[in-house]
Amino acid sequence: MRADDFDYELPEELIAQEPAARRRDARLLHVPADGPVAHRGFADLPGLLRAGDVLVRNETRVIPARVHARRETGGAVEVFLVRREEGTWRAMLRPTRRLHVGETLLGEGFSIRVEGIGATGCAVRILPVHPFSEADVLARHARIPLPPYIRREPTAADAERYQTVFARDEGAVAAPTAGLHFDDALLQEIEAAGVAIAGLVLHVGPGTFQPLPEGTDLADHRLDPERFRLPAESAHAILEARARGGRVVAVGTTAVRTLETWAAAGLPETGLSGETELFIREPFRFRAVDALVTNFHLPRSSLLCLVAAFAGRDRVLAAYREAVAQRYRFYSYGDATFLERKPR
Repeated sequence: MRADDFDYELPEELIAQEPAARRRDARLLHVPADGPVAHRGFADLPGLLRAGDVLVRNETRVIPARVHARRETGGAVEVFLVRREEGTWRAMLRPTRRLHVGETLLGEGFSIRVEGIGATGCAVRILPVHPFSEADVLARHARIPLPPYIRREPTAADAERYQTVFARDEGAVAAPTAGLHFDDALLQEIEAAGVAIAGLVLHVGPGTFQPLPEGTDLADHRLDPERFRLPAESAHAILEARARGGRVVAVGTTAVRTLETWAAAGLPETGLSGETELFIREPFRFRAVDALVTNFHLPRSSLLCLVAAFAGRDRVLAAYREAVAQRYRFYSYGDATFLERKPR
């Protein structure tokens, strides 16, 4: 398959620029394993779950990752911190034209030294001015990295709304957006319905927004590695749900990739941690996940490939066309879908 096999038309005005007034106010498109789609609200999700199911969520926390600095010549540079790597950060700098290794970028109370420049980004080191620490610099000067299709500057409200209410473990540079729709009351309602809740962590990287390469077979495509951790207690909860006939319901594609990486390792009771480059596309045998809560994804993206492999490409693209016709809101701050896995 190729990138243009995962394309659809989306009017720009349907790309959500703001979150819903309340997290649970999003709409929810239910795509069952067979039969017609149904239009619901996200607050209806507990009624789509079953006693004995386990809901698996990604508890990563988005770091303030966009820092503005300037060159000694005065030119502005945006530094997008991607991940920490042994004292330095891998970062994407804009613009990179004429930057050189050893150059120092200047900020207010800190500087950033360019340690390396490569095809996949730069290595940079943050140098705080005494008495500030690197954490102080990020807290004072870095901003939440809203995705590029949100065409506005982040506000103070985004610091809360671009995090899930269960975000715990800092390290992501993009939110696991399916989780943004849950509030504490909805989670309590789900547990009261007899559904277990388990957590994992996958630190989302910028590769989630990268389009698929044009004109090549997707079998040759590789994703950037992302760090993950599935703790033993979550592994136990998932295995217990499977043993009693309950479904594993993943909240977001990041949870799917983590769970299927764990499944490929044999579903160890001890859980699993490491890095995953798993690119899920048709044909793929899902071993861990039975249902999926996820937002709408960009055309020609690896995430749309995953959803198509899970529920069937023709069915997913038809559901997306229906969502466009019904004026659903798309992407990070948009509406959600509940997909049941297509029969094997």
